[in-house]
Amino acid sequence: MDNKKEKILYSRETIMERIRELAKDLDKVYEGKDLLVIGLLRGSFIFLADLIREMDSLMEVDFLTTSSYENREISSGEVKIFHDLRAPVEGRHVLIVDDIADTGHTLSQVVDHIGAMKPASLKTCVLLDKPDRRQVEIDPDYVAFRIPDLFIVGYGLNYGAHYRNIPYIYAYIDDED
Repeated sequence: MDNKKEKILYSRETIMERIRELAKDLDKVYEGKDLLVIGLLRGSFIFLADLIREMDSLMEVDFLTTSSYENREISSGEVKIFHDLRAPVEGRHVLIVDDIADTGHTLSQVVDHIGAMKPASLKTCVLLDKPDRRQVEIDPDYVAFRIPDLFIVGYGLNYGAHYRNIPYIYAYIDDED
């Protein structure tokens, strides 16, 4: 990104501290329940792995592969499900985990998709929430961080096919800022 510089928004330590807090909250909610945690690939995999390792709840983990970005900086609004679940959903408590709630299209459509499978309960958890960009009405139930309308990268969030492995979250800002 020409004429841009990195600005770290959340260090690895800050992210892990917040994940530990979220995990404790989620353990209270799901104690003794039949929990199915569903990660939305690809963006959620790092957040999901760290989150569930901090949880003590008995759970099954499954994945949906979705896309609404297709290597662009903004969502197309069209959500595709490339690979569906293997685990049964009906009668179970389901927690959908994603990297970011941006326009809301992906999370909204996945909630509708999973909701049609008749779970006992259905909640959402995101690493980042960008409410200023919302185009559909959906508010994640659990949020690690709320952020302004910035293009962010790292900790599972990509730019093109790269940068998911960066252990912190950063934004690109104009050099003059």
